[in-house]
Amino acid sequence: MKRILIFALCATLGMLVLAERSHAAQIKRYATKPPVVLSPNLTEPWLLQLKPSRSSSRYVQPRRRARQVGVLPHQRVRAMPRRRTVARPSRTKQRAVRKMSEKFLPQTVSYDSPHRTGTLVIDMKNRYLYHVQSGGQARRYGIGVGRPGFTWTGKVRVARKSEWPSWRPPAEMIKRQPGLPKFMEGGPRNPLGARAMYLYEGKRDTLYRIHGTNEPWTIGHAVSSGCIRMRNEDVVELYSIIKVGTPVVVL
Repeated sequence: MKRILIFALCATLGMLVLAERSHAAQIKRYATKPPVVLSPNLTEPWLLQLKPSRSSSRYVQPRRRARQVGVLPHQRVRAMPRRRTVARPSRTKQRAVRKMSEKFLPQTVSYDSPHRTGTLVIDMKNRYLYHVQSGGQARRYGIGVGRPGFTWTGKVRVARKSEWPSWRPPAEMIKRQPGLPKFMEGGPRNPLGARAMYLYEGKRDTLYRIHGTNEPWTIGHAVSSGCIRMRNEDVVELYSIIKVGTPVVVL
């Protein structure tokens, strides 16, 4: 009889534990999801900030006054000194702000060009990419270009497009920088960013690309190994317009 009672008690406890876990799982499943923020400013990496701030979820327990036992009314009790707290600077203040000039934001400008509508014209000197439009206008984007010794000019075409491309550094790049990985899957940390357009000269792959970047503060500078960098927001916009076979003129 005792064994039956013990078995029944254990079974009941087990059912209660399972019910509590199921209830907790349902609460977690249907809880309000944190907001998604895209590019809070020009210098932040283009990532989806899915985690809510710690300050919004921090709970501060109220201090309780210590209960003094055995103290008569006429006796004076020396209060304990309050512990001083030193405010620590937030991580965002500690991190150096890397700025990008607003002149490199995309905008539609007047552009007198001999090239036909739809052509991409890359101005290496001024760090701009122009998408030629009709009516003497162009959509202009700020870009990052090759550092000294890695600049180039010529006429090529977009031969292939890729979303969240993987990255396989050329052998020459690995030789210059032995610490580079031989292969990296596509994603927010990939140097090719959100989109890539592969540039060919005839049937030959030039190994140059127009691609996004996870370092938007490099836009407007000569920092790459010859590829054309764009902010991820901008390269996604251009990618949606450009077709395979689009001519590219590099000046």
